[in-house]
Amino acid sequence: MASEKEVETVIVGNYEEMESEGKPRDAKSRLLSLLWHGGSVYDAWFNCASNQVAQVLLTLPYSFSQLGMLSGTLFQLFYGLLGGWTAYLISALYVEYRTRKEREKFNFRNHVIQWFEVLDGLLGKHWRNVGLAFNCTFLLFGSVIQLIACASNIYYINDNLDKRSWTYIFGACCATTVFIPSFHNYRIWSFLGLLMTTYTAWYLTVASLLHGQVEGVKHSGPTKLVLYFTGATNILYTFGGHAVTVEIMHAMWKPQKFKAIYLLATLYVMTLTLPSAAAVYWAFGDMLLNHSNAFSLLPRSPFRDMAVILMLIHQFITFGFACTPLYLVWEKAIGIHECRSLCKRALARLPVVIPIWFLAIVFPFFGPINSTVGSLLVSFTVYIIPALAHMFTFKSPSARQNAVEQPPRLVGRWVGAYTINLFVVVWVLVVGFGFGGWASMVNFIHQIDTFGFFTKCYQCPTPTSVEPPHLNATALSPRAH
Repeated sequence: MASEKEVETVIVGNYEEMESEGKPRDAKSRLLSLLWHGGSVYDAWFNCASNQVAQVLLTLPYSFSQLGMLSGTLFQLFYGLLGGWTAYLISALYVEYRTRKEREKFNFRNHVIQWFEVLDGLLGKHWRNVGLAFNCTFLLFGSVIQLIACASNIYYINDNLDKRSWTYIFGACCATTVFIPSFHNYRIWSFLGLLMTTYTAWYLTVASLLHGQVEGVKHSGPTKLVLYFTGATNILYTFGGHAVTVEIMHAMWKPQKFKAIYLLATLYVMTLTLPSAAAVYWAFGDMLLNHSNAFSLLPRSPFRDMAVILMLIHQFITFGFACTPLYLVWEKAIGIHECRSLCKRALARLPVVIPIWFLAIVFPFFGPINSTVGSLLVSFTVYIIPALAHMFTFKSPSARQNAVEQPPRLVGRWVGAYTINLFVVVWVLVVGFGFGGWASMVNFIHQIDTFGFFTKCYQCPTPTSVEPPHLNATALSPRAH
């Protein structure tokens, strides 16, 4: 109990926001506080939930068509629990690192702690380098996916331009996220973003139920291992949004209260993803194998156009979520992280957007790229590395005894925590990275063979309304295997 009180004193006492409490504030400062300065547990919850569910709403029905209804539902529940556990591990390691550093009188007033710094402080430079490489690569492709999703969505309400042209336009729009300093400044955006995805999820659910099942609908999934593990890794990616957990925690006034926030956010996200994916799959069945974007199957209406527009805005927000940690890493690399000038920092961040823009144009494979990123990057970034880091940080009896955060009694304290961590590492390494990586790469290579790099309009209807070939139960040739 005494150690917990000490943690709270150490962590909370050095926050600049806490030091300003009780001081008189004018109308401008109150407005900024309402829209801009968000460090409460509610802000963290909105950040976690809004970041977790974005364009993946539109690809989960596609995953259900690969997995089948039962497996799709079970994988969502299973990976949701695994994601909640590893987010807890990351938060425990953050608290451990921050407490140790602040006991050494280190001041984080103008410095944002990141995951690679936690690994460096607790386990050394080799862990830091591995964590930095995986995290940055994942966030880079996470940002790429948001640009691809923007182009894919806007095409369904305005097809005067091809998807590649829309990618050029939205790349320029998303570059404006360089002006948002940190997750502390996403209060209004994350709040609006969650409202937008909530509307979209329930639009997909209600519109699919009202539409009813298409004539001759078939629900044949799962039919092939390639399809099965591709769909599973897309769901692995869905609940891998805690690559930015450390940055979200650092933006909080009281980060020690983060413990349950990610789990609560995950539970809310499931109320959006499960009904929408199940309803769309029920209505359209195997047709989704050739339509990785759920919007493409629903008839155009004002409600669908509203959902598309709201998702576009939310993807701009999610682009900022994924890019902000990259901006911070780049700032530290060039030595301007503690600069107070927002304009100078924004200008210095612009080079980060260029490779994201380029990769979105090279690989515009909406849907398959999610599974590939999930299996090759998310598996290590947000599941395997945090579990291993927690095991190695507290491997000695003295480290466990002096740990700031003791594992919950509900999971069996240290023995239970080590057992769960070992299970996470083995399961994700074998199923997520092994089988999922194989299946996702087969699918991804098939997209390259079929459409090529820099394709102008991925999965766009042809003039004769014949759907382009896709990796499904019938279109996958022996050569693709």
